[in-house]
Amino acid sequence: MLFSQRKKLKVTLLHLFVLCSAQHSAQPETRQVNGIVGTVFYFPERVLNSGNLLYGDLGSIAHVYPGKQSNTNLEKRYKNRLHWNNVTGVFTLSDLQIYDSGVYTVENTDEGKTKHIFQLTVYYVLSKPQVTVHDDISCSVMCSVENGREVTLSWYKGGEILNQTSSPDHNITLSLPLKLDEQNRDSYRCEAANPVSKETAVVPHSCIESDPSKVTDGDERTRDCLIIAVICVLVASGLVGFAIYLKKRRDRHSHADSPERKQDDVQYAEITHIKPAENQEERTVGVPAPYIRSPAQSRGYTRLPQEQTPTPVICMKRRQRNDDNIKRRKYQHTAGWLYDVPAG
Repeated sequence: MLFSQRKKLKVTLLHLFVLCSAQHSAQPETRQVNGIVGTVFYFPERVLNSGNLLYGDLGSIAHVYPGKQSNTNLEKRYKNRLHWNNVTGVFTLSDLQIYDSGVYTVENTDEGKTKHIFQLTVYYVLSKPQVTVHDDISCSVMCSVENGREVTLSWYKGGEILNQTSSPDHNITLSLPLKLDEQNRDSYRCEAANPVSKETAVVPHSCIESDPSKVTDGDERTRDCLIIAVICVLVASGLVGFAIYLKKRRDRHSHADSPERKQDDVQYAEITHIKPAENQEERTVGVPAPYIRSPAQSRGYTRLPQEQTPTPVICMKRRQRNDDNIKRRKYQHTAGWLYDVPAG
């Protein structure tokens, strides 16, 4: 008795399992499809005579009646964008937008009733990522791109992925830094991708050309020669400048000691020629008594011949260090005699 009850229970469970499996197998499979903003999406299944197009909780958004009649303006958001082709039987949705993403069901009632479910996801086409150089010498770069639905930003070296980033926030800009190796800098690339598009950017030439491994021996020799030439020019310029300075300094000292400059200290006095007197009385006329010498006192002087013209005598006055000790000496020729005039 107990055995028969157990057997009946097993049979019942088996029937339930078969029924659940059959029901599950009868459930239509959901297919993942993608669309691009601004483009036209063609639903893969056709409705030739009668059927419906349903969207999520909204229900039917388009009807197809027998006789190739249709109504595709059931929902305002799809007005003038949702169409049905009575020849091909295909539904089309034009000018796709992000909010058009969702679950669509194509229901065909031509022969029986069949359903085809589609999960539509609409994406933006990606813009090209930008690679900026932060340091030419070490070649540190930054790759950035506008974020969006399911966008990933990656750095590749050859076919190997080095780094990757993504963010659920669609309103930010994705950025990914990288420091390149000294070898094979031209093998790096930055790639932005989503399910409908892919864009790639390469490392700027300014960073590739600064690769130390690409500097040849000839380039190094040229650089060394340029450095030496610049140093030589600077040294020569300094020597020339120093020589010019010494020459100007020597010229200033020579000019200070020249005879022309010394002549500024010489003063000239005007010489007055007096006609010789005829006799002793005339010789002493107009001469103060203290300044008249007797013939005995004038023995030390040479008498000038009367027939000769007196030789001009230049009286020079020289500057002395102490102005209090300056004396003047004046010579006059009167009737052939030379008289001394005491210092005043």
